[in-house]
Amino acid sequence: MEKYISLAHGDGGELSHRLIRDVFVEAFGDGKAAMFDAAEITITSPQIAVSTDSFVIKPIFFPGGSIGKLAVAGTVNDLAVSGAKPAFLTCGFVIEEGFPIADLKRIVTDMAEEARKTGVAIVAGDTKVVERGSADGVYINTTGIGMYEPGIGCTLDFEEGDAIIVTGFIGDHGIAVLAARGELGITVPIHSDCASLNRMLGEVLRHTDGVRIMRDPTRGGLATTLVEIAEDFHLTMKINEVDLPVKKEVHGVCDLLGFDPLYLANEGKAVIIVGANEKDKVLDIVREFPEGRDAAVIGSITGKQKGQLLLETPLGSKRLLNRLSGTMFPRIC
Repeated sequence: MEKYISLAHGDGGELSHRLIRDVFVEAFGDGKAAMFDAAEITITSPQIAVSTDSFVIKPIFFPGGSIGKLAVAGTVNDLAVSGAKPAFLTCGFVIEEGFPIADLKRIVTDMAEEARKTGVAIVAGDTKVVERGSADGVYINTTGIGMYEPGIGCTLDFEEGDAIIVTGFIGDHGIAVLAARGELGITVPIHSDCASLNRMLGEVLRHTDGVRIMRDPTRGGLATTLVEIAEDFHLTMKINEVDLPVKKEVHGVCDLLGFDPLYLANEGKAVIIVGANEKDKVLDIVREFPEGRDAAVIGSITGKQKGQLLLETPLGSKRLLNRLSGTMFPRIC
């Protein structure tokens, strides 16, 4: 097999056939699906969730993951925080001429492994090849389909006193990717938190009744996600700086470069807002999973009018938090 992607791999001929057979079908394992222009799937729920996302991270391989793992986990998590059980994925690749086929196989293998872990089937896909210099290696688009289970989901019925939980340390992904680019001038022992959360969040929904909403704080970080919830539902929320779970290595880089951990990207964390009487139950459930062992209550809903997020400092003062303004660094997910 050739070592690098050529424009001929995208022309629909013999090289295209071999690429699909030897890279994608070999990893995803559905030769029958490759014979047709559409996948046949069975939907067992009258209500489904559909989510689509595109991934353009640089570098494509980073400590704790790759663009392939990220493409699966990112879409799976979008479905999971909506309350759906992820079931199917499609994937589209835009590959630059000259891209190493060995790297493409590694990416596709990472996708297949993450899909198997989550119990999700990759059922359809597409490949396009563009001229050298047009795609910066490879871009991936994934679309996910999930199914809602009867009587299971988020209530969106907020009350004052509801607890705000984050399922682990924030900012790891953003710092890991930045360090992998070699732009820090220092070595940072941080791995991305890239992970699929569907099994953990599914257990939360099946065993508690008071979950108001769940979100995954990816681009824009934890603060941006909470501001969006506060504005969308006209809530006043307060989080406590001393309760935010941030690793000392992330704190160190943020102090050095002027970043704020609240606005760093995460790819394996969830925000869960739950009734105060069930917060301990939720913590017990998520801490049973490796992805949730560092979960913490970081604040609460304090009102239902203004639509704002406040940060309480260790000195007891409060400041208003807004959405991320501008870009800390590009190509993070």
